[in-house]
Amino acid sequence: MKEGTVEKELKYLYALQQVDTQLQEVQDLKGDLPSIVEELQGRVNELKSKLKGLHDSLKQAKIDRDEADVGILDCGEKIDKYKGQQLHVKSNKQYDALTREIEAAEAKSLKLEKEMGLLEGKMQLFKSDIETIMPQLEELNAELEGKQKELREVNKEHEKEELKLQHEREKLVVRVEREDLERYERIRKAKGGKAVVPVKRGACGGCFNRVPPQKILEIRQNLKLYQCEHCGRILVSDHIVEMSLSLT
Repeated sequence: MKEGTVEKELKYLYALQQVDTQLQEVQDLKGDLPSIVEELQGRVNELKSKLKGLHDSLKQAKIDRDEADVGILDCGEKIDKYKGQQLHVKSNKQYDALTREIEAAEAKSLKLEKEMGLLEGKMQLFKSDIETIMPQLEELNAELEGKQKELREVNKEHEKEELKLQHEREKLVVRVEREDLERYERIRKAKGGKAVVPVKRGACGGCFNRVPPQKILEIRQNLKLYQCEHCGRILVSDHIVEMSLSLT
């Protein structure tokens, strides 16, 4: 990177840092509202999903119960039919065969009756769970709507300032080399939002550890990007700070 190019790169990086700091200050004014809204929305979605599952299970249980009921009626009709046929058979073999059919139908009917009882029990549990969740969901929705309204009001209050800063950030980002931008974002994430700091009174403006005099001289020459030996932040000279003022 050429000498003049390095100086511009440092200028853009420091200006970007100032814009990001101001954006963070705007976010801080919103307090915990964004995270509260996100957490409430997650809980609402979770309850809605659970409620849908209960409604689906209740619907299927009703279908299965009705099918069992139809099966019981069918068994009853078969039993009546077989008993009627027994009155007209001409041999013990035919009578015994019909008896076996009757016993099979009675066993199936008994099994279906047990299944119906279990399904009725499940349906009651599903209904009970639905009745428990519904007021919880209504309460959460009301709380979510209230917090969303608060957040909208805060966003509206700072909307112009935030949009202006976002626009400034976009203009600066395209001017910074991709490799340097990635380094900047990585350091900023690791160091609480501060990636580029000036050297103040012979010390790093981020961690306040002393910077060797020889390195300070090199930083003032703006020939390359220097990072603090202790915290890893990018260090800039007072000259870069002054130049950056015209960009923010």
